[in-house]
Amino acid sequence: MAVLAFLTGYIIPFVLVLSLLVFVHEMGHYLVGRWSGVRVTAFSVGFGPEIVGFTDRHGTRWKLSAIPLGGYVRFFGDEDASSKPDAEGLSHLTEAERAQTLAGAKLWKRAATVAAGPIANFILAIVIFAVLFSVYGKMVADPVVAEVRADSAAAEAGVLPGDRLVALDGAAVRTFDDVRRYVSIRPETAITVTVERDGQKLDLPMVPKRTEITDQFGNKVELGLIGVVTNEERGHFRLVTYSPLQAVGEGVKETGHIITGTFRYIGNLVTGRMKPDQLGGPVRVAQASGQMASLGFAAVIQLAAVLSVSIGLLNLMPVPVLDGGHLVFYAIEAVRGKPLGAGAQEIAFRVGLAMVLSLMVFATWNDISNLIG
Repeated sequence: MAVLAFLTGYIIPFVLVLSLLVFVHEMGHYLVGRWSGVRVTAFSVGFGPEIVGFTDRHGTRWKLSAIPLGGYVRFFGDEDASSKPDAEGLSHLTEAERAQTLAGAKLWKRAATVAAGPIANFILAIVIFAVLFSVYGKMVADPVVAEVRADSAAAEAGVLPGDRLVALDGAAVRTFDDVRRYVSIRPETAITVTVERDGQKLDLPMVPKRTEITDQFGNKVELGLIGVVTNEERGHFRLVTYSPLQAVGEGVKETGHIITGTFRYIGNLVTGRMKPDQLGGPVRVAQASGQMASLGFAAVIQLAAVLSVSIGLLNLMPVPVLDGGHLVFYAIEAVRGKPLGAGAQEIAFRVGLAMVLSLMVFATWNDISNLIG
């Protein structure tokens, strides 16, 4: 029974969510690649041995593979699933055959094909958020302070109950969630909070304190806090509904917030403002999938949107074997007027693979340490 509960509560939601995101990502590559005249030999959701599949009339093998931790589109002329050109094989192709390979396509078409995967993930996130906002709306509260925590950054800066937060570092604030979102990714970073008090605006400098909190599932998370709280009386909680067009705009903004937050998080890791143990891998994603599944369908779909953005950004990292690495190669080719040599690309792919595997091992170690702890 315990095994069945683990499968239905964690593994199945994880596999379903990740498979959806991988399918959309690879479909981006596939559609633009086919549009560019490139032949596709395989489309796989998952790695490793094939579980089930079929071959379509264009010669593409569509398959579901055993290890549900990614996927790939393999183009004609590729050496492997990472889309590394098969230099030896390409040399034996006719001119007509080479025109059907990714390596033989025009530079801009290759770049578009590679970029299409991450872009598809961003579009998926926008669509999911737009649907959620149009169907469920969004609960918002005015950025008015009801309580200031003792010994907090806000208390030290002189914030008082009744103050309205109107700007953060000069950027206008609309809701209390805007404050939470902005502050949470800036621990130990000096900011200026503009408050409105008795018709006067005051600029109050403060430094959000890095704080470890425990969420409703018992997970420990580090973020920045200034120590202000609102309530129903001060914040006037209300449900805002959106038209389809407005919902799309909100979806774009929400996706932009996640992208900005991700880059800010990476910067915090580099500068030591956040601990690297916050970086999670597949175990933590599976855990989060199960936890969101317990909250209902909307929560799972929202998690899928966040993960979709993360997958898009991860693949844009300038690391060989990832989409971003290929784009770097194409940029170098555009400058040089010719591609890097096969030897240089081989070394770069090996280094890139080592970097990706090292990151996966580190993230998985964090996951295991988190579970044990």
